[in-house]
Amino acid sequence: MTTSHFPVAIIGGGLGGLTAARLLHIHGIDATIFEAEASAGVRTQGGMLDIHEEDGQKALRAAGLHDEFRKIIHEGGQAMRLVGPDGTVHLREEDDADRGRPEVDRGDLRDLLLNSLPDGTIRWNSKVSGARPLGGGRHEVTFADGSVITTDLLIGADGAWSRIRPLVSAARPAYTGISFVETDLLDADARHPRSAAVIGGGFFICLGDRRGFLAHRETDGSLHVYAALQVEEDWLDTIDFGDPAAAKAAVLVHFEGWDEDLRGLVADADGTLTPRRIHALPVGHRWDRVPGVTLLGDAAHLMSPFAGEGANLAMLDGAELGQAIAAHPGDVEAALAAYEEALFPRSEASAAGSAASLDTMFGEDGLERTVAFFTGAQGRELAGTQGRMESM
Repeated sequence: MTTSHFPVAIIGGGLGGLTAARLLHIHGIDATIFEAEASAGVRTQGGMLDIHEEDGQKALRAAGLHDEFRKIIHEGGQAMRLVGPDGTVHLREEDDADRGRPEVDRGDLRDLLLNSLPDGTIRWNSKVSGARPLGGGRHEVTFADGSVITTDLLIGADGAWSRIRPLVSAARPAYTGISFVETDLLDADARHPRSAAVIGGGFFICLGDRRGFLAHRETDGSLHVYAALQVEEDWLDTIDFGDPAAAKAAVLVHFEGWDEDLRGLVADADGTLTPRRIHALPVGHRWDRVPGVTLLGDAAHLMSPFAGEGANLAMLDGAELGQAIAAHPGDVEAALAAYEEALFPRSEASAAGSAASLDTMFGEDGLERTVAFFTGAQGRELAGTQGRMESM
């Protein structure tokens, strides 16, 4: 089979990879994205994201897309409620546009980035099976269908289980001790009014006994809920998720005695339940400079969602990488060195914040400690950055 050459190959068409391609495009640099999914619409893209002024919005401004981004904001989405297992509301924040963390649907944001790229930028149905160095900074990438490419610059934007990461690092994500079971309640105001009243108009947190519920109201009127549990890594394997009734019962065992409206976020859910283990790379993950290859987003700094920074950092990574490449024409190594010099300390700080938030929320007295975080001086300062969970 013929091997094709691409000067810049981005592996992964998530928010970070798309942002990198967009920055390169506006600077006149051709890049090709190789995405494992078969098409843009093959699956839903997750729930709501709060896009922060200092990173996600900064990236969108650099990409020339901030004005279009403002058009897809979910009005009211910055509201938040923090409640206890008995349903008591301990903290309520109304939507405030001045907080600098407007909510958008992840799918709408991805579409915004996709539509900003020239036709043919993305090669769909391109699942990577391996990659190896060829010397001189060049790399070869093989795909599941047997096709092969070579590239002068390889960018790993392929998420938690990156196939590109082993070229620069032996680190692998580790289980954080927290597992999610995701549920959806559709057309919530009409079909699930009690659950809609509990969640409110934006983001919802309920914590107690090292477990809880985390939820968002979506732009389509549905509620997307995460039942979060501190359990052994293999606990999800004990549940038959092909049987929704049995799966609901297995989850609700962990919420015996909790308010019935809270339990209804699982008991009344529509459709199947989705299991998800939460993994993270070591805080401070970094690597020595390897010619011709780098990482961004979760491939570089996978962290739990409890700092709300994953998507924001991925986009900022993509923007700064694109800017670094444009600023060092003809010198890939100088560009990658400059990019990684800023990447490592930034991602370490966010990963540390994520780990600390996980310990706060799911440790002893998690509800009380989380209320104290939000109501204290630190919480008021960081409410728009490290105070909110990111949708998966």
